[in-house]
Amino acid sequence: MSTLIWCLLIAGLLPIAAKAPVVYFQNRDKGYDNRHPRAQQSRLTGAGARAVAGHYNAFEAFPLYAAAILLVLVTEQITALNTTLAISFIGFRVAYHVFYLANWDKLRSLVWLFALLCPVLMIAQTAITVGAQ
Repeated sequence: MSTLIWCLLIAGLLPIAAKAPVVYFQNRDKGYDNRHPRAQQSRLTGAGARAVAGHYNAFEAFPLYAAAILLVLVTEQITALNTTLAISFIGFRVAYHVFYLANWDKLRSLVWLFALLCPVLMIAQTAITVGAQ
């Protein structure tokens, strides 16, 4: 159980970690504009713009994953498969962000799909198991 809780915490912190490259590129753009950071982010191009998009995508990916983890915990469906999927999601999301920054679009899209499948499969496995009981 604690592995799933740790995974949930890490996944919750991933959007915040994904902000670090954004800040780096903002600092390279005439310094970080703390008064209007979103306006400055919208002006970034290239790797800076990809960093912003990856940062926002990290927020978008979290709710489904959090729901899957909480569902598994509440229904006590803590299986080896669900644990593997929970850990895999973290790895895929880290890789996704690295690939986004590197501009490896095909590989990025592939790991995005794999990351998406992790919570989907966790929810589906839980639904099937609970439904059979």
